[in-house]
Amino acid sequence: MRSIRTLTAVDSHTEGMPTRVITGGVAPIPGDTMAARRRHFIDHLDDLRRFLVDEPRGHPAMSGAILQPPARPDADWGVLYVEVSGVLPMCGHGTIGVATVLVETGMVPVTEPETVVRLDTPAGLVHARVEVRDGVAQRVTLRNVDSFAVELDAVADVPGIGEVRYDLAYGGNFYAIVDLASIGLPFDRARKNDILDAGLRIMAAVNERNRPRHPVDEHIGGCKHVQFLAPGSDARHSRNAMAIHPGWFDRSPCGTGTSARMAQLHARGELPPHTEFVNESFIGTRFTGRLLGTTEVGGVAAVVPEFSGRAWITGTANYLLDPRDPFPTGFVL
Repeated sequence: MRSIRTLTAVDSHTEGMPTRVITGGVAPIPGDTMAARRRHFIDHLDDLRRFLVDEPRGHPAMSGAILQPPARPDADWGVLYVEVSGVLPMCGHGTIGVATVLVETGMVPVTEPETVVRLDTPAGLVHARVEVRDGVAQRVTLRNVDSFAVELDAVADVPGIGEVRYDLAYGGNFYAIVDLASIGLPFDRARKNDILDAGLRIMAAVNERNRPRHPVDEHIGGCKHVQFLAPGSDARHSRNAMAIHPGWFDRSPCGTGTSARMAQLHARGELPPHTEFVNESFIGTRFTGRLLGTTEVGGVAAVVPEFSGRAWITGTANYLLDPRDPFPTGFVL
């Protein structure tokens, strides 16, 4: 067995969505912040992302996290989030997976009944409180990055659909939030291809009309997620089908999407702080969130979101690259 690249991983899933946590084989990435390391990775190391998430080692909905030394002294680990759509500033389900892996592998000091893991992400410092019993992570609660509404009741002209009304919010990534019934589609997994096609069309139209950009970090921008709301969704219990570029659904309720949804509901005056909010995925799994308070980001009114969910370790592996492999960076079909 020969290999010119060997990466060590602990695989997990968070409420149905995979996270391949890379624990070894990647050297420290240049940059004095995780945001700078993300930019370096995008510019120079994207073959590594494709190697991990694309076929034949990954699949069209693969997601992962690459552990790094932290760039700030108040963090335990640094994290870069990779998926088929690119390198994310933040990933909620991925962070729950990372925290679970760090606790269950002993890569952080573990205390019971709660272990706090501080993660340095490209979007900022994230605190993960891990409920631990008998050395096993039971549930993870994240204090996410500050989140905010960008636009309410915006309208985009979407080819093949017509005018679509949406709200735009940020929770670590930008989300267009759309009532699914408003475009004439049912919340039905049998219609997933139609929903996904509509989501990709809406993303393109939103970015063409008014491409979002973070008010503090100019390198965070663009809408790659459409959060389709099921009929009956409200500020207490919401169900979503999360369509993501370049063409897949989040299997989890989506952590940064949950944060964006809570920011949108708060901006509409529907979700006050310290009120429980349940967000349910397309496959029926759930995150429970709440707002801890209000703040501002670059002069924009914002909220401080928190949410919790569960992750399970599914395997460990060494991912290898045989020098004869005709697909050294994987492929997309």
